[in-house]
Amino acid sequence: MPRRRISNWHYVYVLQSEKDGDFYIGYTQNLKKRLEEHNAKTNFSTKSRLPCSPIYAEVCLNKADAQRREEYLKTSQGHRFLKIRLKEFLN
Repeated sequence: MPRRRISNWHYVYVLQSEKDGDFYIGYTQNLKKRLEEHNAKTNFSTKSRLPCSPIYAEVCLNKADAQRREEYLKTSQGHRFLKIRLKEFLN
């Protein structure tokens, strides 16, 4: 199996608003930079819900896989998955 560099990874992440408790689900290649952008109020979807904290992340080696996973997590079935996956954290 070929060795992959971390720079090729694609992240699907979940933020939770400390203001209203809602989730924001996104995708990026640079997780640290993207979290900084959210907290700097440069993202329209989260700027009114700040502060937000990262509560979950997954790594994919392929952009299409990460985008498909992001789309899934945004569905009602994906939300159920997250609530089960994060059961202890959310209680």
